[in-house]
Amino acid sequence: MTRRNREAGIFKSLVIGAALMVGLAIPAHAQDTKLTLSGSATFTTDYMFRSISNTKNLPAAQPEFDLGYGMFWAYMWGSNTSFGHNIEIDYGAGISPKWKDITFTFGGLVYTYPGANDIDYVEVKAGATWASGPWSVGVNNYWSPDNFQFFGDSDAIEGTIGYAFSGKIFNFFSPSISGTVGFQSYEKNANDYTYWNAGLTLGFMDHWSADIRYYDTDYSEAECFANTGNSRTACNARAVGSIKVTF
Repeated sequence: MTRRNREAGIFKSLVIGAALMVGLAIPAHAQDTKLTLSGSATFTTDYMFRSISNTKNLPAAQPEFDLGYGMFWAYMWGSNTSFGHNIEIDYGAGISPKWKDITFTFGGLVYTYPGANDIDYVEVKAGATWASGPWSVGVNNYWSPDNFQFFGDSDAIEGTIGYAFSGKIFNFFSPSISGTVGFQSYEKNANDYTYWNAGLTLGFMDHWSADIRYYDTDYSEAECFANTGNSRTACNARAVGSIKVTF
């Protein structure tokens, strides 16, 4: 079986799985469902995407708006970036049905770069997260039929883990730790690579959080420049600090 056929089979299985989950979850969400609107603003020392800087190691401001209705969700997210005309606006929508302690996620994500439409692309996301007590463990897959309209089929699969501590530091900060390990593959024009991150998040004042996180990849500086067209150091290890407010 070829790689393309395997991916098509996986994609069909995910679609069928999503349909089954919707059928199981709709009765549970049929009652007490309401429309919710929320948002956030993040200020970060670097815009990291799968552990590669998308701002050539410079800071970024990132607003987000989220819409929810039961298990259905949609969002719009933006950031300054080094690609296109230095603006990225993303959209997404999907479902997140829950079964016991497991939340499944199926959705479509659209990455756009206003003024440079020749690099817009879409991804299909499928994943599941188990959460119980202070622990959470998840796996997510992101598949694109034409990544950046240059790399052909691409696929990123990643595992996540998180732990929320009980109690507060100085009776003010609510600490948690989390990490991600992923593998990004491309059909053409770029080498596959492994990426990871780990960090500490401190929640405070109900709607605020501060995060310090370490990122790295297995790209060399030469591979980084050749495969991303970005800064040679965009894939290097680094610590990134962020502050986020939700509303």
